[in-house]
Amino acid sequence: MSYRIGVDIGGTFADFCALDEATGHLSTLKVLSTPQEPGREVIAGLGELGSRFGIKPQDIGYFTHGTTVGINSVIQRKGIRLCLFATENFVDVLELARLKMPDPYHLMSQRAQPLITRDRVLPVRERILADGTVDRPLDPKSLREALDEAMVLGAEGIVLAFLHSYRNPSHERAAQRLIAEWAPDMPVFCSSDVWPIIREYERTATATIHGYVQPPVARYLTALQAALKQAGVAAEPMVTKSNGGVMTAELGKSACLQMLLSGTAAGVIGAGFVARQAGQDKVLSLDIGGTSADVAIITDGTPTYGTGEMVGDFPVYIPTVSVTSIGDGGGSIAAVSAFGVLTVGPESAGSTPGPACYGRGGMRPTMTDAFAVCGIIGHGNIGYDAVTVDIDKARAAVATVAGKLGRGLEQAAEAIIQVAVSGMYREVGKLASRQGIDPREFTLLAFGGAGPMLGCLLARELGMRRVLIPTAPGVLSALGGLVADVKNDFIGTAYYPLSDAELPRFKADFDRLAQRATAWITQEQKFAGSYVLQPAADMRYQGQSFEIEVPLQLEWIVAGDRERIAAAFHAEHDRLYGHSAPETPVQVVSLRMVVVGASPQPQFPAQPRHDRPPEPLKQIEVYMDGAWRTVPLYRRAHLGHGHVLASPCVMAQEDTTICVPQGFSGAVDAYGNILLTLDS
Repeated sequence: MSYRIGVDIGGTFADFCALDEATGHLSTLKVLSTPQEPGREVIAGLGELGSRFGIKPQDIGYFTHGTTVGINSVIQRKGIRLCLFATENFVDVLELARLKMPDPYHLMSQRAQPLITRDRVLPVRERILADGTVDRPLDPKSLREALDEAMVLGAEGIVLAFLHSYRNPSHERAAQRLIAEWAPDMPVFCSSDVWPIIREYERTATATIHGYVQPPVARYLTALQAALKQAGVAAEPMVTKSNGGVMTAELGKSACLQMLLSGTAAGVIGAGFVARQAGQDKVLSLDIGGTSADVAIITDGTPTYGTGEMVGDFPVYIPTVSVTSIGDGGGSIAAVSAFGVLTVGPESAGSTPGPACYGRGGMRPTMTDAFAVCGIIGHGNIGYDAVTVDIDKARAAVATVAGKLGRGLEQAAEAIIQVAVSGMYREVGKLASRQGIDPREFTLLAFGGAGPMLGCLLARELGMRRVLIPTAPGVLSALGGLVADVKNDFIGTAYYPLSDAELPRFKADFDRLAQRATAWITQEQKFAGSYVLQPAADMRYQGQSFEIEVPLQLEWIVAGDRERIAAAFHAEHDRLYGHSAPETPVQVVSLRMVVVGASPQPQFPAQPRHDRPPEPLKQIEVYMDGAWRTVPLYRRAHLGHGHVLASPCVMAQEDTTICVPQGFSGAVDAYGNILLTLDS
């Protein structure tokens, strides 16, 4: 017997999915996360899998894990102390950034302080020109002076980001070798190795974030490997990546930048799997955990990808699943400002002390407490019995807000929920405008521990007609790690025209990327299955300031079909901007190659159809839409294919609670997903 285990660690719970490869049966579990001791919840969860389901460590043939260690280090500014070595006279790159105000409507707004402050950015005499030629050789004396000063400043690592190193990395590599001779224990990070993109700020900022989190991530993954080995798990642990793929934990120690957004990406990949299973081609995923709500667009089971996603206060320019994060989660704290305004989040109670109703010492009201006061949760233990809901503690916490608002207890609790929904409505509206979509054409796929509680409420505000609830919504991110493919991205700078004269160079550059991608998946990852190469190019019209990514076909590149390549660019430009100029010369800025190794996809059997109507567990009193109502409470485990549900109602399961307000009707499909439809 062999199991595939997926783990995702959030702000409140660590989620586990265990897939029996022989039967296709999926077992799920939640344990409280331990942010003060990262990794301990993984070992605790493995113990629970054994005691609950009889899954032994030696039965685990595949283990994948999403971690927040990297992103938390950036958000909390708990990475290592870095110095940046930059080309002489170009030391202000992080301070200048892109000269954009963080809030254009607030004239006194300030950008966040860089992770490497100006006093720790040191000049090195060298200069490479834009075409890659050496204008001034690297000066070892200048480099040694910078290193000596960095040691005085207490540097724990050095980032090398020299001008135009994306074109010619020789100076960064030479400096790295010299520093290794002079200070063997000093970690050194070359921007040309981290992500060799063309723009100085983007490359430097990305390398800085990588260097900032690499040591703590490496320590965490080393401890995880040791703990799993001690527990008897022989499988090499995999980690989920920001691009929706997976890689070995060993590689993650050096390629930690690739896993900064692993948890959010895994959730979107899991949502894409469910969307395909349920036959929904246009999906807006809504992942609400204890700390935040994450929204993504999924079309035909494939998420939208992008670069420049924000990690805390800073953009990171590696390819990632495009996710919009909103500071409203189940543990988001509600407060009343000095002006009498009710706010929810972004501060969260997390797992320690957690919402007041968890009885773990929390005293401040959260969104979870609001749902408890309204009677929607509290009809049994939650989080697989990890937490017992204390309604009295929830009421005491919400009372602190109700008094300041001059409202009754239930009215204040519902106001907390409404404020959270309004914040999500605003951010989803922004996302829809940026992407040019109409949310009313999409199905809202709600998951995470709090997603099914809020999904219908948000959909109703957005005018969305359909809400899809997966069978195990509270642990869908862990499932996403199980179904994620082995995947990596490679990039190379081109910066030449798309012309017949440059086609041999174009083909040779792509060939080098293909060789790197093939070596990565076959040698570094030791992947034995089938894989595909997906080429793309960043192109623009001659004279434009910014480029767009254009998917290409390998056969076009091999055949040197310049016309097909140019036509793909014109078509993409027209799709994005509504116009194109086929007569204008095209410039190739960067070349990209994605390698994808297909992971086994679980095949869940269709359920038999039920002819009898569902039986509620009991009738409960809930405060919903401004009034107390008597509604049926269903156990999700008792619902099956063909069951039809009227509203309002509440459905409880081990990993979440589903709140269905008036106006929706529900149906259970052959795979146990619940599709809720807003009545006309």
